[in-house]
Amino acid sequence: MNHLKYLLLAVLTVFAASACSQNKSQNIMEKKKVLVVYFSATGTTRQVAKQIAKIADADICEIASAKPYSSADLDWTNKQSRSSVEMNNPKARPEIKAVSVDVSKYDYVFLGYPIWWDLAPRTVNTFIETANLAGKTVIPFATSGSSTIANSVAVLKQSYPNIKWQTGKLLNHVSEKEMEAWVSETIK
Repeated sequence: MNHLKYLLLAVLTVFAASACSQNKSQNIMEKKKVLVVYFSATGTTRQVAKQIAKIADADICEIASAKPYSSADLDWTNKQSRSSVEMNNPKARPEIKAVSVDVSKYDYVFLGYPIWWDLAPRTVNTFIETANLAGKTVIPFATSGSSTIANSVAVLKQSYPNIKWQTGKLLNHVSEKEMEAWVSETIK
């Protein structure tokens, strides 16, 4: 009879240990650290970034230009405007303000930007090169009046091959339900 009690106790101990192990695995998976970092010259991308951060229960951080862009700076029809000059120079790296987060602490980084000249603004390159995203999973998202995100992501992937890029998404006029589905699928 005592042997039966010890055997039953041993079996219960094994089941309890197994259950604890599964709970720890689930907790580790649930605690993925997510950061939404974005550049927004006019506020459009900022609004999308806030939605993603809310859905993903993520931290959020703005890539802020050291010198804010004026409407004249953003005049794409003027070849001498600040944004035109920057985008016509692939080596341009506009100065940004210091980022307030340590990117190394995150598992996933959503990277948002408007599409300028079918690319990510050079300000985004400045961030990528100063933030050390090597080995990080980065999910690009963008807003645009007329372009797709495809070329900007292709150029980023080619320029920064040491980053684990996921498929980007253009998030113009996307319903909350569609955005929730995309975010959930992206960070599962």
